[in-house]
Amino acid sequence: MMPRILSLGEAMVELGRADHPDLWRPGIAGDTLNTAWYLRRLLGADWQVDYLSRVGTGAFSQQMVDFLAAPGVGTTHIGRDPDREIGLYAIGLTNGERSFAYWHDTSAARGLADDPAVLDAALDGATVAYFSGITMAILPPEARTNLLGALARARTTGTRVVFDPNLRPRLRTDAGIMRQGISDAAAGADLVLPSFDDEAVHFGDADPQATVTRYLARGAGQVVVKNGGGSIRFGGHEGFGIITGLEPETPADRTAAGDSFNAGYLAAWLSGADCAAAIAAGHDLSRKVIRHRGALVAEGL
Repeated sequence: MMPRILSLGEAMVELGRADHPDLWRPGIAGDTLNTAWYLRRLLGADWQVDYLSRVGTGAFSQQMVDFLAAPGVGTTHIGRDPDREIGLYAIGLTNGERSFAYWHDTSAARGLADDPAVLDAALDGATVAYFSGITMAILPPEARTNLLGALARARTTGTRVVFDPNLRPRLRTDAGIMRQGISDAAAGADLVLPSFDDEAVHFGDADPQATVTRYLARGAGQVVVKNGGGSIRFGGHEGFGIITGLEPETPADRTAAGDSFNAGYLAAWLSGADCAAAIAAGHDLSRKVIRHRGALVAEGL
């Protein structure tokens, strides 16, 4: 059977600034979708890359499905909601740094984990399941429980679970609940890929080693701490260490910096690279991506 990675989360219409100051450029993006998009291009034809989400039945939803299908991302596990559509977000840029505005309170993706049987069917036989803190944040409490339960069941049959905390407090009404949800998700993951700047703000970590230590104490198998182009600390059952001397990059747009790092890391890891080599691959892809505007950058490949 072909090895398969299943990415779970929300895809949205992305509005970015066009060249004219009064115009916006629409696209399709979303953190776990971005990683799936890059993975499909990095992994060979002997790998299947699928996306699990929920969309509506209108033109924007169909555009998203077609957008994923075009490069070969599997869309079988994208459900349809007759009453809701996909969400929308806009990116503001100041010197390459992003700010976001979201419109997705009624997004169809909020129902992606309503049915445990649907989750079990999608995860059946998956080599890797990949999800994020945003995946968790958009779900109501019962659906979050459904998702973590399905991932735990899949893990008992050999699926490796990968989690990016991707903390977005604006998607939560309670910071304490956000932190607890992130910790619970990481506890059931074989690999956790946090970003230190987020972890320092929301968990109070003094340095990347504190992030590694905290997630390992929660039960994560391996932790790799992204650090905004700085040295990357890692630790867990695949070893401990720090990668220094990573070549810096002046960003045109940091959108998808972490998502593309995750894709580069996972593609190398799944191809047999050790943690240090996978970090180098993730950093290299992220550097290329942030030279360009937008989340999905073909030139980065």
